[in-house]
Amino acid sequence: MRKRLKKFTNTNNLVVLGIFLGIIFGLLMPELAIKQRVIGQIFIALLKMLVVPLVFASIFIAISGLGSLKQLKNIGLKTITLYLMTTALSAALAIFAMNMIKIGQKVSADGLSFAIAQSMKPFSFEGMLLSFVPTNVFASLTQGAMMQVIVFSILFAIASLYLTEHHQNLLRDFFTGINNAMLKLAEWIIKLTPIGVFSLLSYVIAKEGIEVILGLWSYMLVVIGVILLHGFITLPLILLILGHINPYRYLSKVKDASIMAFSTASSSATLPVSLKVAEEKGGVSKRSAGFVLPLGATISMDGTAAYLVIAVLYIANLAGVPLGLGEQLMLGLTVVMLSVGVAALPSASLVMMVVILNQIGLPVAYIALIVAVDRILDMFRTSLNVTSDLVVAKIVDKIS
Repeated sequence: MRKRLKKFTNTNNLVVLGIFLGIIFGLLMPELAIKQRVIGQIFIALLKMLVVPLVFASIFIAISGLGSLKQLKNIGLKTITLYLMTTALSAALAIFAMNMIKIGQKVSADGLSFAIAQSMKPFSFEGMLLSFVPTNVFASLTQGAMMQVIVFSILFAIASLYLTEHHQNLLRDFFTGINNAMLKLAEWIIKLTPIGVFSLLSYVIAKEGIEVILGLWSYMLVVIGVILLHGFITLPLILLILGHINPYRYLSKVKDASIMAFSTASSSATLPVSLKVAEEKGGVSKRSAGFVLPLGATISMDGTAAYLVIAVLYIANLAGVPLGLGEQLMLGLTVVMLSVGVAALPSASLVMMVVILNQIGLPVAYIALIVAVDRILDMFRTSLNVTSDLVVAKIVDKIS
């Protein structure tokens, strides 16, 4: 009986319960639902609290874990380049789809849409490049300027490869400890997701009505469509061109890992299966699989990138702030870089979505709508993340 109760009260089931209760509460008691908004705001603040240390430590560990500059130039550079390329293609496909298929009708949010539209700066390539470089890294860290934090963490990690082995180990152990502590905090905060979803969703329903939720079917279809297109067309083409093998035969052999990722919605939980099928069924060498796949669990986020791009553009449409092509390209680049720091556990992309919405200036309250269908889409995007890992592992094995 206790085991059955524990299974029923896991976070995923409680999130679903929070969604339904939030909708009912927002419809039946709108005035109280609006007043309790502070609970959802606290939940969002807790997510934002994790971002800078989690991203910084994750990127540092991924690069410093290569061990030497020679290793970085050899297998590491090839692996990271391929991962970034597939993630960028996924983000580009998402931008293309959102421009071809117009979804998300404007929904007012306390007049925020007008204020946001007035405050947005016009896009410029020069401004974009300058925004990458921190003039004061401590200011970037405290202000949460994520692109500057990412650039500094990459340079800092590369510089650490030139240090003595003793100092390399000290830094690696230090940031590994930070990363593990942040992941533990993330686990605790994600357990609060049912409460946060209940609060935020009941507020949105009380403010905007149930019609907003009913309109999510088109959003879900676009996300799933882009993920399937990238998984069945783009990735096989990359494997065919760079790996010179039959992509569908290989993907059929290693499909167990993608299926496991779909059911668990966790790249890290699927990693043992990915290693096993890549080596035993996919013909990937133990050396390549042992390096590429664990690294991919941290920095390969094709599905997450597509999901974040579509979600943010959808929210922008809801807020009545359509982004121009320059802003969309900047968004895609930001998502690709931020996806490197997404922790490999369920729903961690919510942390990154909060960062991106704040960076663009969009109301974070809309995240409640996205969370309402997040668990379903999480399974699809995690399966794509793992499939991309397996494709890159095979290509690196062939060219190395």
